[in-house]
Amino acid sequence: MALAPSPASVAAAREALAAADPALAKAHASTPVFEWRLRPGGYEGLFRMIVEQQVSVAAAASIWKRVVDGLDGQVTPEAVLARDVETLRTFGLSGQKAKYGHEIARAQTEGHIDFDHLERLDDVEAIAALVAIKGVGKWTAETFLMFCEGRLDVFPGGDVALQEAMRWADRAEARPNEKQAYARAEIWRPHRGVAAHLLWGWYGGVRRGEIALDEGA
Repeated sequence: MALAPSPASVAAAREALAAADPALAKAHASTPVFEWRLRPGGYEGLFRMIVEQQVSVAAAASIWKRVVDGLDGQVTPEAVLARDVETLRTFGLSGQKAKYGHEIARAQTEGHIDFDHLERLDDVEAIAALVAIKGVGKWTAETFLMFCEGRLDVFPGGDVALQEAMRWADRAEARPNEKQAYARAEIWRPHRGVAAHLLWGWYGGVRRGEIALDEGA
């Protein structure tokens, strides 16, 4: 079972990041203490991430409740495969997401991925195993490893909110693209996951009006 990093280890990582990169020091100084966002993993965790993509938080919660209820509380590969795509769609899923639920389930039942022992793979290997499943993109794989496995050095460079926060931190005119974001984040190893949480926290605080950006950011 994955464990979230302790508050003390997150705090230490934040201090190390701020010392290593003055641009992150600004975000660190402005962003309150946060906890690592650890979520349930395994098949259920990955399927839920797919279900929740591209919908509002409220809609995601409502649809996921319908999925769990429709599966009689058993969100397992076997339970999902026992329902055809049309049945899954009655739970509020799009046809595409229902098909992806089947794809992930088959990957597990046919032995193409082993969620129970995914932690045996390093980050690169685990991402490769996840994106080999139809419907699982790199961003999904990276955020799954962060949120569902508690991996500390995964950085989803394709995340638009992270890219925008990086633009603010560097006082740049344009957001970095995915390739540039990965390159920029290299200085944050081995705490890139904490850097992502920090940037997300900063971004959210600014968007909610709780944190003011410096002039020129």
